[in-house]
Amino acid sequence: MTDSPSPLSPAGDRHFDGLADKFADSLYGASRGELRLALLDRLLPELLDLDGQPLLDVGGGLGQLAAWFAARGHAVTLVEPSGEMLARAREALAGQPVTFIEAPLQALAERTPGPWPLIACHAVLEWLADPRAALATLAGQLAPGGQLSLMVFNRDALRLSNVVKGNLEKALADRLEGQGRRRRLTPISPLTHAQIAAWSAECGLEIQAVAGIRVFHDYLRQPPASEAERDRLFELEWRYCRAEPHWRLGRYLLYTLVRCDTSLSETT
Repeated sequence: MTDSPSPLSPAGDRHFDGLADKFADSLYGASRGELRLALLDRLLPELLDLDGQPLLDVGGGLGQLAAWFAARGHAVTLVEPSGEMLARAREALAGQPVTFIEAPLQALAERTPGPWPLIACHAVLEWLADPRAALATLAGQLAPGGQLSLMVFNRDALRLSNVVKGNLEKALADRLEGQGRRRRLTPISPLTHAQIAAWSAECGLEIQAVAGIRVFHDYLRQPPASEAERDRLFELEWRYCRAEPHWRLGRYLLYTLVRCDTSLSETT
């Protein structure tokens, strides 16, 4: 019996049963969550070709992303391994064109077989023991020419954040991963842009666009204290989220990946 409210799964992945309230409060109840959603609201229509196509939302959590797509005419299938998170999403999205499936990413081929024209997988791979295999699974569910909106927790940004906080030995030793125990929300598999680029090429995915989410916010000494400060920070984030070199230090990296080959579908 573990003392953790959210133990690792048998596959070594971090799920969020027992942590829905903490997750909602620490992320979406704070300025960082507000900023993340505001940036996605402006970025997604620019980074994706959206035409009301069906969407597979993998690791959909509390349902914020599913709600965004459903409000724009997409029929959404939300897949989430945590029963607690899925129940919260059902409640929040009652009456919306959303289908709910309780399953891990590894079960997509059985539970939500493709091909899908549009898949979203935001802030999921960093909680998995084998994110490389997970990306291959996502690629296998995409139709040729299909789009994957992928957002991952940036390892390079995590290193800088530790340095800013004075955790110099931890940064030097490159001990950046969380352990997936107790109530801490440090990802167990933070990722680099180089990893995403290499793994995407292996899977027949082409990077069409990339942006940094929160390239400044998480390094501030004090969070914005007023609405005017929040507005100025948002404008800074928006101005530089796709500009070199700033996007590379976003707390999250947001990609549009397109399935550019047919070999995967021909051999499966």
